[in-house]
Amino acid sequence: MADRRTLNVVILGVGFLFLFTAFTTCGNVEQTVVKSLKNETFSGSGYHSLGIIYGVFSFANLLAPTVVAVIGPKMTMFLSGLLYSGYIAVFISPSTWAFYLTSVLIGIGAAMLWTAQGQFLVENSEASTINRNTGVFWALLQCSMLFGNLYIYFDWNGRTEITDSSRKTIFLSLLVISILGTLSFLVLRKSHHDEELLSEEEGQSLLSTRMMLADTRCTACSPGLELSFYSGVYGTCIGATTQLGEGALGLIGISGIVVGIGEIVGGGLFGLLCKNNRFRRTSVVFLGMVVHFVAFYLIFLNIPDDAPVVFKTTTQTTPYLTPSASIALLCSFLLGLGDSCFNTQLYSILGRVYAEQSSPAFAIFKFIQSVFAAVAFFYSGYLMLMWQMLLLVILGFSGTLCFFVVERIQNISIDFQE
Repeated sequence: MADRRTLNVVILGVGFLFLFTAFTTCGNVEQTVVKSLKNETFSGSGYHSLGIIYGVFSFANLLAPTVVAVIGPKMTMFLSGLLYSGYIAVFISPSTWAFYLTSVLIGIGAAMLWTAQGQFLVENSEASTINRNTGVFWALLQCSMLFGNLYIYFDWNGRTEITDSSRKTIFLSLLVISILGTLSFLVLRKSHHDEELLSEEEGQSLLSTRMMLADTRCTACSPGLELSFYSGVYGTCIGATTQLGEGALGLIGISGIVVGIGEIVGGGLFGLLCKNNRFRRTSVVFLGMVVHFVAFYLIFLNIPDDAPVVFKTTTQTTPYLTPSASIALLCSFLLGLGDSCFNTQLYSILGRVYAEQSSPAFAIFKFIQSVFAAVAFFYSGYLMLMWQMLLLVILGFSGTLCFFVVERIQNISIDFQE
């Protein structure tokens, strides 16, 4: 049975690897693709689309636990994958109405997908394996940052514009990959609970559950803003930076790859190698905050302030440093590493604290995270880089403090039970 659970976790990770190879690559380049369209009837914005996705994602989380309970996590993930594939297909022949309609549909699908994923991961984990399984899943998921972005680099390197034929080839390939990931969910097998399972008593606070839940919501705010920045905004900023020369568009793909490498390194180090104990969780989250702060400062120095807001043109302002591709890619790695620090530990603590209520717990977490991601995508096309960095620093510090409070409450609960 343990082997079946481990196999389920691996298949789950591989399915997400394929599905998010397609979607993450799409999100990383879509604003750049939209800017390059020669279709005068198309008036969509990549930022607005991503904002709609995460906005709908937020409120669809309120219904997601019910849907997962009715049709089960396996079928929920399969149907959600079909909606992801539909969104990617729109870029083959873009139209404004289809672009925004599928943005709404994929937002609904994302809520169902991630709620089902959280429940399925907990169902296939024990108290002794939740950290390992989280690390395995996270590392496989973040491999999705590598392959699509590598193709983007080789296809776009040296280009000054994206041709229609290049766009169609890219998104046809991504559509096939997305469908493969969706089909892999049908291979998952039901896990029976006849071994040692995670129990509420192992982690859930008997003294202040509401307080812990409130602080968990606060902790989710920071990953929401950071998700929007590294997945959709930062690549666009690199591509718009005039001083990086003709290789700037190709660097979008390399940046996505390096973010993925940071995520994989973090997932391996902090999910697989670190034991699930109190000291190491808080240490890893603190490290994530420091790593992100360093990345934000270097980005502020290296990237022009108007990089997020230019649309038909390239950047006009000059940053404090001469823009360097090496520094830009170092920041990409730090963004991925810091994000993995937060997410591996958040998934681990949610799986332990809310083992008997995993579906609503993950839904609430994703609700808060996606609200802030949606807000960030809507302001990203209007707010200068300096102010975006400042918001990320403030939310990153606040989220880290909230995580420490959650850990403290859990520790008090465990000590009380002992």
